[in-house]
Amino acid sequence: MSKKLLIIGNEGMVGSAIFSALKNIKNANLEILTLNKSQLDLRDQMNVQKFFQLNKVDEVILAAAKVGGIEANNTYPVKFLYDNLMIQNNVINSCHKSGVNKLLFLGSSCIYPRNSKQPISESEMLSGYLEKTNEPYAVAKIAGIKLCESFNREFGRDYRTVIPTNLYGKKDNFHPENSHVIPGLINRFHDAVMNNINIVKIWGSGNQLREFMHVDDMASACIFTLNLSKQKYDEVTDPMNSIVNIGTAKEIEIKLLAKMIAKITNFKGEIIFDENKPDGTPRKLLDTKKLSSLGWNYTIELEEGIKETYFWYKENYKKTRHS
Repeated sequence: MSKKLLIIGNEGMVGSAIFSALKNIKNANLEILTLNKSQLDLRDQMNVQKFFQLNKVDEVILAAAKVGGIEANNTYPVKFLYDNLMIQNNVINSCHKSGVNKLLFLGSSCIYPRNSKQPISESEMLSGYLEKTNEPYAVAKIAGIKLCESFNREFGRDYRTVIPTNLYGKKDNFHPENSHVIPGLINRFHDAVMNNINIVKIWGSGNQLREFMHVDDMASACIFTLNLSKQKYDEVTDPMNSIVNIGTAKEIEIKLLAKMIAKITNFKGEIIFDENKPDGTPRKLLDTKKLSSLGWNYTIELEEGIKETYFWYKENYKKTRHS
């Protein structure tokens, strides 16, 4: 009997990577369904419930979310809190009501306190104050994690949560103000080269340390985690802390990252760091011992991944942006 797996958010960076990875596996007993925001407003409780009643599925990967960088989080806190709460509450609750027993929820490393012990283990969640620049988004994600855990505890569901480190790759958001670090820098340096601009300004001091992982590695880790037996997953998690970190266990200073991307994009001008802008969390490195103990490790190194992402950006994003 074939299994129906629904990917929610398949048009986004992570969802599309998971969809592509699953298609490449070519499992005849797996039917892959997709759902994106153009097909259904996930904030609409009634219509989300109707969708799950009409479309009987066995497993769900919830990759849909309202996401953005520091400036976007600062500018639109209501959207980052409200939209994400509504999306995940409607989907997770509808999964339960329609009998979906297995779900993978994608969390975020911003759920961890600003001053977490490094590297950050899963036990750090709710141990201190959150980073203010992305607090609304973090609160929403924590609520989603706890909703999954509550369905597991009260109804015996198998709803799992993975916590990815900072991601980048194909189909990322390359907006110059509302994007994350790597796509934002790719956009700025590329535009500077194309327009003969000799100076690129970057938010913050550049002293922050960050961990980055290619989205294809994230997709691989998600599929690996979803396919683990419940016994294996339960061995490394706890009913009240059922999350698993996904990362590379490597970090880089933003100054060095900027120089790397400048070199890849062939920018030869001056890089200026605006220390009047917030740095965000000073350091954020995930402890990935749980996942590595289960047998999964990343494969794409940072420079290789950024080169591939920049090639995709030039071939796809810039064309569609100016068409």
